Parts: sequence; structure tokens; C-alpha cells
Amino acid sequence: MAEILVLVDHVDGEVKKVTLELLTLANKLGEAAAVWVGPGADGAKDKLGEYGAGKLYVAADEELTSYVVAPKAALLAQLVADKSPAAVLVSATAEGKEVAGRLAVKTGSGVLTDVVDVTDGFVAEHSIFGGGIIAHAKVKTGTPIIAVRPNSVAPEASPATPAEEAVSVTLSDADKATKVVEKVVQEKGERPDLTEAAIVVSGGRGVGGAENFKIIEDLADSLGAAVGASRAATDAGWYPHSFQVGQTGKTVSPQLYVAVGISGAIQHRAGMQTSKTIVAINKDPEAPIFELVDYGIVGDLFQVAPQLTEEVNKRK
Repeated sequence: MAEILVLVDHVDGEVKKVTLELLTLANKLGEAAAVWVGPGADGAKDKLGEYGAGKLYVAADEELTSYVVAPKAALLAQLVADKSPAAVLVSATAEGKEVAGRLAVKTGSGVLTDVVDVTDGFVAEHSIFGGGIIAHAKVKTGTPIIAVRPNSVAPEASPATPAEEAVSVTLSDADKATKVVEKVVQEKGERPDLTEAAIVVSGGRGVGGAENFKIIEDLADSLGAAVGASRAATDAGWYPHSFQVGQTGKTVSPQLYVAVGISGAIQHRAGMQTSKTIVAINKDPEAPIFELVDYGIVGDLFQVAPQLTEEVNKRK
């Protein structure tokens, strides 16, 4: 079977969940080969092998992490030329999509982004226009470069022992044009990361103010969920913009998405419509969000959400 390159998304050696999803998808289409950029691969080798990485290409030179994005694209371009993989999979994060675009230019290949599934023949599935249309697309030129949306694929263990191969790349002056001068580690709370969470509880305009977001946080904590917010809530300053879900915010695809006081405008729907199960709480029975949900509750969120939190806590 043909080799499929998977760019490992990691932070200081800790492999992110989306990489395990990509490895799972790669093994359904061919033979997964993980590509590691920077130091720390030794500590992650077993984890990558657990999810099916039969090969591990390691570019351990710390210089590759000293510049923004370009070195990863350069390394992948070299591997595409040397190894002739059937495809390259990256995460559809902001950085991953930039890597995909740069790699497409370098290799003269087609690129597909925000993909939610890939089937035989590397036919990619997209959920577009707020989930109203499912589109399928296929790269016609070069090596398919596919950016897959996090939480689109359920990670499946497929134990393998990765054969490690050290690789290197010579960076051009253009690759070094933008240098990382400082890294600030964002303080991480006890809640899961928004883009990787299995459950997300989001609040919108109906919450009414920053002080009322505690209702959203309490419900999220009872479910072990991440907290999200609509654009209206973040623009009003009720919750940080880094938690915005939507077309101009983050895209999530959890197993369960709970929308509290969110009308469901197309901008918000574009960021969460691929969630497996959607629940909405809204006092307006005509709210657009109800067109999308699996379960809808028409009621006052200030009564419904606390009752839901209480009931969940009782069952723990």
C-alpha cells in the first residue's frame, strides 16, 4: 500500500489528538507515515505507533521550530519529492492550512481544506454553507494535500512499531524570513481544549452578560466539557475571543454540542454544524438553531441550564 504522510501536530513533545485522527484516517487509505518536526520525538514514538504509524520521519533540528510555518512546508516538499507518497494529511488548523497552501505551491499539487472525511481514491468530503450542502472533491494534479478538520474522525488504535528515519532539510532565505522571537505559554485550565473537546457548551447573546457566563461554565464543568461562545458574546466582551466558535472563530466538531442562548446565525453554524449531536436551549421557538439540532429545548436558559447542570451532577 502507498505511504501517506501525516504531519504531527505537537506542543513540546505532546502529541495533539488531531494527529491520532489523521493517523487513523491515513491507515484506512494506505500506510501512515508520521512526520515529526523539532525535538521530542523519542517520547512520542510509542503513542504514534499505538495509532498506526508504521514509519516515523524525524527532523529533530531545533532550528526548524525557530521560524514560522515555512520550514515544515519545506521539509514536507522534500519528502514528497523523495518518497512519492500517495497523499499528505495535515490538521485544518490555522497553521496546518498555511502549511498545506505553501506545500501545494512548492509541489505543484492540489490542496483541499476543511475536509471532514476522505474515502477511497482520496475523494474528500466537505460540509459547507452551514451544513446545508455536502460536497465531494478530488485533487487532479500532483500529490493530494488534504487538511482535515479536527474531531472529524474518531481515533482508533492500530498498534504498530514505527521504523524511524532521520531526515533533514536545508532552509532557504525565504524560509527564514519570519523568525519566532518569543513564545508565550497560555495558561491552561482544567477544561479540555476547545477544538479537541468531545463535548462543548457554548453561550450566546441570550446569556445577557459576562457575569451570566458562569451558568455556561457550570454546565460545561458538570459534563467535563469545553466552553465556547458565539461571535455576539465575544464582540460584546462577555467572553474572550479565543473561545469564539464560528466562521471567524474556531471550528469544532465534538460528539455533543450544547448551544445555550444562541440564535444560530449562519456565521455560528459554519463553525459547529459537523458536531455529532447538537442540543439547543433557546426561548425563541423560531430561532434558526432549531433547524439544525437533534434535540431542542424551548425555554428560559436561566431556568433550564441550571436544572440540567443539577441533574447531570446527580448522576455522577
